[in-house]
Amino acid sequence: MSILISGSNGFVGSNLVPYLQEREYLIKSVTRSPIKCDEISWEVFLENTSAINYDVFIHLAGKAHDTKNTTDEKEYFDVNSDLTIKSFNLFLQSPACTFIYLSSVKAVADTVDGALTEDVKPNPQTPYGQSKQKAEDYLLNHPLVSHKRVFILRPCMIHGPGNKGNLNLLYKFVQKHIPYPLAAFNNQRSFLSISNLNFIIERLISDPTIPGGVYNVADDEPLSTNAVITIIGQVNGLTPRLWKVSKEFIRLIALIGDKLHLPLNTERLKKLTENYVVSNDKIKKALCIDHLPVSSPEGLITTIKSFSIR
Repeated sequence: MSILISGSNGFVGSNLVPYLQEREYLIKSVTRSPIKCDEISWEVFLENTSAINYDVFIHLAGKAHDTKNTTDEKEYFDVNSDLTIKSFNLFLQSPACTFIYLSSVKAVADTVDGALTEDVKPNPQTPYGQSKQKAEDYLLNHPLVSHKRVFILRPCMIHGPGNKGNLNLLYKFVQKHIPYPLAAFNNQRSFLSISNLNFIIERLISDPTIPGGVYNVADDEPLSTNAVITIIGQVNGLTPRLWKVSKEFIRLIALIGDKLHLPLNTERLKKLTENYVVSNDKIKKALCIDHLPVSSPEGLITTIKSFSIR
Protein backbone atom coordinates (compact mmCIF):
# COMPACT_ATOMS: atom_id res chain seq x y z
CA MET A 1 0.00 0.00 0.00
CA SER A 2 1.34 3.43 -0.93
CA ILE A 3 0.97 6.35 1.48
CA LEU A 4 1.52 10.05 0.84
CA ILE A 5 2.41 12.00 4.00
CA SER A 6 2.64 15.75 4.42
CA GLY A 7 4.60 17.15 7.33
CA SER A 8 6.80 14.05 7.50
CA ASN A 9 9.74 16.05 8.87
CA GLY A 10 7.79 17.16 11.95
CA PHE A 11 7.66 15.40 15.30
CA VAL A 12 4.74 13.11 14.46
CA GLY A 13 5.95 12.44 10.93
CA SER A 14 9.51 11.61 11.96
CA ASN A 15 8.12 8.90 14.25
CA LEU A 16 5.28 7.69 12.02
CA VAL A 17 7.27 7.26 8.79
CA PRO A 18 9.76 4.67 10.12
CA TYR A 19 6.92 2.92 11.98
CA LEU A 20 5.03 2.43 8.71
CA GLN A 21 8.14 1.59 6.70
CA GLU A 22 8.96 -1.21 9.16
CA ARG A 23 5.56 -2.64 8.26
CA GLU A 24 6.42 -2.49 4.55
CA TYR A 25 4.23 0.43 3.52
CA LEU A 26 5.54 2.51 0.63
CA ILE A 27 5.95 6.11 1.80
CA LYS A 28 6.22 9.28 -0.25
CA SER A 29 6.55 12.61 1.54
CA VAL A 30 5.33 16.06 0.58
CA THR A 31 7.91 18.62 1.74
CA ARG A 32 8.92 22.20 1.08
CA SER A 33 12.38 21.30 -0.19
CA PRO A 34 12.59 17.66 -1.32
CA ILE A 35 16.08 16.17 -1.32
CA LYS A 36 15.33 12.43 -1.42
CA CYS A 37 13.83 10.30 -4.16
CA ASP A 38 10.83 9.47 -1.99
CA GLU A 39 9.92 13.16 -1.51
CA ILE A 40 7.99 15.58 -3.70
CA SER A 41 7.49 19.31 -3.37
CA TRP A 42 4.25 20.99 -2.39
CA GLU A 43 4.26 22.70 -5.81
CA VAL A 44 4.24 19.37 -7.64
CA PHE A 45 1.58 17.91 -5.36
CA LEU A 46 -0.76 20.91 -5.52
CA GLU A 47 -0.46 21.23 -9.29
CA ASN A 48 -1.01 17.65 -10.37
CA THR A 49 -1.90 15.17 -7.66
CA SER A 50 -3.65 12.89 -10.16
CA ALA A 51 -0.23 12.00 -11.53
CA ILE A 52 0.80 10.67 -8.11
CA ASN A 53 -0.39 7.14 -7.52
CA TYR A 54 -1.11 6.51 -3.83
CA ASP A 55 -3.76 4.81 -1.70
CA VAL A 56 -3.74 6.90 1.48
CA PHE A 57 -3.00 10.55 2.25
CA ILE A 58 -2.01 11.46 5.81
CA HIS A 59 -2.07 15.22 6.32
CA LEU A 60 0.21 16.10 9.23
CA ALA A 61 1.47 19.47 8.00
CA GLY A 62 0.36 22.30 10.26
CA LYS A 63 1.32 25.31 12.31
CA ALA A 64 1.80 24.24 15.93
CA HIS A 65 0.30 26.15 18.83
CA ASP A 66 2.69 28.93 19.86
CA THR A 67 2.60 29.14 23.66
CA LYS A 68 4.49 32.45 23.52
CA ASN A 69 1.64 33.96 21.47
CA THR A 70 4.00 35.57 18.95
CA THR A 71 2.57 33.96 15.79
CA ASP A 72 0.52 36.05 13.37
CA GLU A 73 -3.09 34.80 13.34
CA LYS A 74 -3.12 34.69 9.53
CA GLU A 75 -0.31 32.12 9.53
CA TYR A 76 -2.47 29.65 11.45
CA PHE A 77 -5.26 29.93 8.88
CA ASP A 78 -2.91 29.87 5.88
CA VAL A 79 -1.37 26.59 7.04
CA ASN A 80 -3.90 24.82 9.24
CA SER A 81 -7.01 25.76 7.27
CA ASP A 82 -6.16 26.68 3.68
CA LEU A 83 -3.42 24.11 3.08
CA THR A 84 -5.60 21.36 4.55
CA ILE A 85 -8.52 22.38 2.34
CA LYS A 86 -6.33 22.39 -0.78
CA SER A 87 -4.92 18.99 0.08
CA PHE A 88 -8.36 17.54 0.75
CA ASN A 89 -9.72 18.85 -2.56
CA LEU A 90 -6.88 17.12 -4.37
CA PHE A 91 -7.57 13.93 -2.44
CA LEU A 92 -11.16 14.04 -3.71
CA GLN A 93 -9.84 14.14 -7.28
CA SER A 94 -7.23 11.44 -6.72
CA PRO A 95 -7.50 7.63 -6.72
CA ALA A 96 -6.70 7.55 -2.97
CA CYS A 97 -9.32 5.93 -0.74
CA THR A 98 -8.37 7.25 2.72
CA PHE A 99 -7.63 10.76 4.00
CA ILE A 100 -6.36 11.17 7.57
CA TYR A 101 -6.21 14.68 8.99
CA LEU A 102 -4.38 15.34 12.24
CA SER A 103 -6.42 18.03 13.93
CA SER A 104 -6.39 18.76 17.69
CA VAL A 105 -8.63 18.67 20.74
CA LYS A 106 -8.09 22.43 20.78
CA ALA A 107 -10.29 22.60 17.68
CA VAL A 108 -13.14 21.82 20.06
CA ALA A 109 -12.45 23.24 23.51
CA ASP A 110 -9.78 25.19 25.35
CA THR A 111 -11.11 24.05 28.71
CA VAL A 112 -12.88 20.83 29.63
CA ASP A 113 -15.41 19.92 32.32
CA GLY A 114 -15.40 16.19 32.88
CA ALA A 115 -14.11 14.26 29.86
CA LEU A 116 -14.07 15.61 26.31
CA THR A 117 -16.07 13.50 23.88
CA GLU A 118 -16.64 13.79 20.14
CA ASP A 119 -20.20 15.05 20.52
CA VAL A 120 -19.16 18.29 22.26
CA LYS A 121 -20.04 21.31 20.15
CA PRO A 122 -16.78 22.96 18.98
CA ASN A 123 -16.05 26.33 20.54
CA PRO A 124 -12.32 27.06 20.10
CA GLN A 125 -11.08 30.33 21.59
CA THR A 126 -7.62 30.66 20.03
CA PRO A 127 -6.52 31.26 16.41
CA TYR A 128 -4.80 27.87 16.50
CA GLY A 129 -7.98 26.04 17.52
CA GLN A 130 -10.17 28.12 15.22
CA SER A 131 -7.92 27.39 12.22
CA LYS A 132 -8.09 23.67 12.95
CA GLN A 133 -11.87 23.83 13.36
CA LYS A 134 -12.26 25.65 10.04
CA ALA A 135 -10.46 22.81 8.29
CA GLU A 136 -12.54 20.20 10.11
CA ASP A 137 -15.76 21.94 9.15
CA TYR A 138 -14.78 21.92 5.48
CA LEU A 139 -13.91 18.22 5.52
CA LEU A 140 -17.11 17.25 7.32
CA ASN A 141 -19.37 19.17 4.96
CA HIS A 142 -18.19 17.64 1.69
CA PRO A 143 -19.93 14.50 0.41
CA LEU A 144 -17.74 11.52 -0.44
CA VAL A 145 -18.01 8.85 -3.07
CA SER A 146 -18.65 5.43 -1.60
CA HIS A 147 -15.09 4.10 -1.69
CA LYS A 148 -13.49 7.07 0.12
CA ARG A 149 -13.05 7.51 3.88
CA VAL A 150 -12.05 10.61 5.84
CA PHE A 151 -10.69 10.48 9.39
CA ILE A 152 -10.33 13.55 11.57
CA LEU A 153 -8.10 12.69 14.51
CA ARG A 154 -8.12 15.03 17.51
CA PRO A 155 -5.07 14.24 19.62
CA CYS A 156 -4.33 15.73 23.02
CA MET A 157 -0.71 16.50 23.93
CA ILE A 158 1.50 14.09 21.97
CA HIS A 159 4.86 13.03 23.34
CA GLY A 160 7.67 10.64 22.46
CA PRO A 161 11.32 10.61 21.39
CA GLY A 162 12.18 14.00 19.90
CA ASN A 163 9.41 15.70 21.86
CA LYS A 164 9.71 19.43 22.52
CA GLY A 165 7.63 21.58 24.84
CA ASN A 166 6.41 21.45 28.40
CA LEU A 167 7.74 17.95 29.14
CA ASN A 168 11.24 19.22 28.41
CA LEU A 169 10.68 22.10 30.81
CA LEU A 170 9.56 19.72 33.55
CA TYR A 171 12.49 17.41 32.83
CA LYS A 172 14.97 20.26 33.30
CA PHE A 173 13.29 21.24 36.58
CA VAL A 174 13.75 17.77 38.02
CA GLN A 175 17.20 17.11 36.55
CA LYS A 176 18.57 20.36 37.99
CA HIS A 177 16.96 19.67 41.39
CA ILE A 178 14.87 22.83 41.02
CA PRO A 179 11.72 22.69 43.16
CA TYR A 180 8.50 22.40 41.19
CA PRO A 181 6.38 25.25 42.60
CA LEU A 182 3.04 24.30 41.01
CA ALA A 183 2.24 21.23 43.13
CA ALA A 184 -0.80 22.98 44.64
CA PHE A 185 -2.54 22.54 41.27
CA ASN A 186 -3.63 18.90 41.59
CA ASN A 187 -4.91 18.51 38.05
CA GLN A 188 -5.77 15.61 35.76
CA ARG A 189 -4.98 15.70 32.06
CA SER A 190 -4.71 13.30 29.16
CA PHE A 191 -1.55 12.60 27.22
CA LEU A 192 -0.90 10.69 24.01
CA SER A 193 2.14 8.50 23.45
CA ILE A 194 3.43 8.66 19.88
CA SER A 195 3.50 4.85 19.98
CA ASN A 196 -0.26 4.74 20.51
CA LEU A 197 -0.86 7.32 17.78
CA ASN A 198 1.26 5.30 15.33
CA PHE A 199 -0.69 2.16 16.25
CA ILE A 200 -4.05 3.87 15.69
CA ILE A 201 -3.09 5.38 12.33
CA GLU A 202 -1.77 2.05 11.04
CA ARG A 203 -4.98 0.30 12.07
CA LEU A 204 -7.10 2.90 10.27
CA ILE A 205 -5.04 2.38 7.14
CA SER A 206 -5.00 -1.40 7.22
CA ASP A 207 -8.64 -2.06 8.12
CA PRO A 208 -11.08 -0.79 5.45
CA THR A 209 -14.07 -1.69 7.64
CA ILE A 210 -13.36 1.05 10.20
CA PRO A 211 -15.78 3.90 9.46
CA GLY A 212 -14.46 7.38 8.83
CA GLY A 213 -15.38 10.25 11.11
CA VAL A 214 -14.11 12.32 14.02
CA TYR A 215 -12.11 10.55 16.72
CA ASN A 216 -10.45 11.82 19.87
CA VAL A 217 -7.03 10.29 20.41
CA ALA A 218 -5.56 9.93 23.90
CA ASP A 219 -3.90 7.38 26.16
CA ASP A 220 -6.20 5.35 28.39
CA GLU A 221 -5.34 6.99 31.74
CA PRO A 222 -5.04 10.71 32.54
CA LEU A 223 -2.16 11.82 34.77
CA SER A 224 -1.60 14.76 37.07
CA THR A 225 1.38 17.03 36.47
CA ASN A 226 2.59 16.02 39.92
CA ALA A 227 2.53 12.39 38.78
CA VAL A 228 4.48 13.33 35.66
CA ILE A 229 7.09 15.07 37.81
CA THR A 230 7.32 11.97 40.01
CA ILE A 231 7.83 9.69 36.99
CA ILE A 232 10.56 11.99 35.66
CA GLY A 233 12.28 11.75 39.03
CA GLN A 234 12.01 7.96 39.10
CA VAL A 235 13.54 7.65 35.62
CA ASN A 236 16.46 9.83 36.71
CA GLY A 237 16.87 8.24 40.14
CA LEU A 238 15.90 11.50 41.83
CA THR A 239 13.36 12.54 44.42
CA PRO A 240 11.39 15.46 42.97
CA ARG A 241 10.82 18.52 45.13
CA LEU A 242 7.10 19.32 44.92
CA TRP A 243 6.32 22.73 46.43
CA LYS A 244 2.72 23.81 47.02
CA VAL A 245 3.14 27.55 46.48
CA SER A 246 0.01 29.70 46.68
CA LYS A 247 -2.00 29.49 43.45
CA GLU A 248 -2.73 33.23 43.55
CA PHE A 249 0.98 34.05 43.75
CA ILE A 250 1.81 31.71 40.86
CA ARG A 251 -0.89 33.28 38.69
CA LEU A 252 0.62 36.71 39.40
CA ILE A 253 4.06 35.47 38.33
CA ALA A 254 2.55 34.10 35.11
CA LEU A 255 0.99 37.50 34.33
CA ILE A 256 4.41 39.09 34.76
CA GLY A 257 5.79 36.38 32.48
CA ASP A 258 3.38 37.48 29.75
CA LYS A 259 4.89 40.96 29.82
CA LEU A 260 8.55 39.97 30.19
CA HIS A 261 8.45 36.82 28.00
CA LEU A 262 9.52 34.58 30.87
CA PRO A 263 9.42 30.74 30.68
CA LEU A 264 6.29 30.75 32.87
CA ASN A 265 3.41 32.70 31.34
CA THR A 266 -0.36 32.29 31.57
CA GLU A 267 -0.51 30.02 28.53
CA ARG A 268 2.17 27.65 29.84
CA LEU A 269 0.70 27.75 33.35
CA LYS A 270 -2.62 26.68 31.89
CA LYS A 271 -1.02 23.78 30.00
CA LEU A 272 0.82 22.61 33.11
CA THR A 273 -2.00 22.89 35.62
CA GLU A 274 -5.40 22.67 33.91
CA ASN A 275 -7.74 19.71 33.99
CA TYR A 276 -8.05 18.40 30.44
CA VAL A 277 -9.29 14.82 30.26
CA VAL A 278 -10.04 13.36 26.83
CA SER A 279 -12.20 10.29 26.27
CA ASN A 280 -10.80 7.74 23.79
CA ASP A 281 -13.79 5.39 24.04
CA LYS A 282 -14.97 5.98 20.47
CA ILE A 283 -11.65 5.15 18.78
CA LYS A 284 -11.19 2.03 20.92
CA LYS A 285 -14.68 0.86 20.04
CA ALA A 286 -13.94 1.42 16.33
CA LEU A 287 -10.73 -0.60 16.65
CA CYS A 288 -12.48 -3.31 18.71
CA ILE A 289 -9.98 -3.06 21.56
CA ASP A 290 -10.26 -2.48 25.31
CA HIS A 291 -6.85 -0.88 25.84
CA LEU A 292 -4.24 0.85 23.72
CA PRO A 293 -0.88 -0.95 23.51
CA VAL A 294 1.08 1.51 25.69
CA SER A 295 -0.10 2.73 29.08
CA SER A 296 0.27 6.39 30.05
CA PRO A 297 3.18 5.76 32.49
CA GLU A 298 4.95 3.43 30.02
CA GLY A 299 4.76 5.95 27.22
CA LEU A 300 5.95 8.75 29.46
CA ILE A 301 8.91 6.70 30.70
CA THR A 302 9.98 6.07 27.09
CA THR A 303 9.81 9.78 26.33
CA ILE A 304 11.73 10.79 29.45
CA LYS A 305 14.47 8.25 28.79
CA SER A 306 14.96 9.73 25.31
CA PHE A 307 15.77 13.12 26.85
CA SER A 308 18.81 11.73 28.65
CA ILE A 309 20.45 10.36 25.49
CA ARG A 310 20.25 13.50 23.38
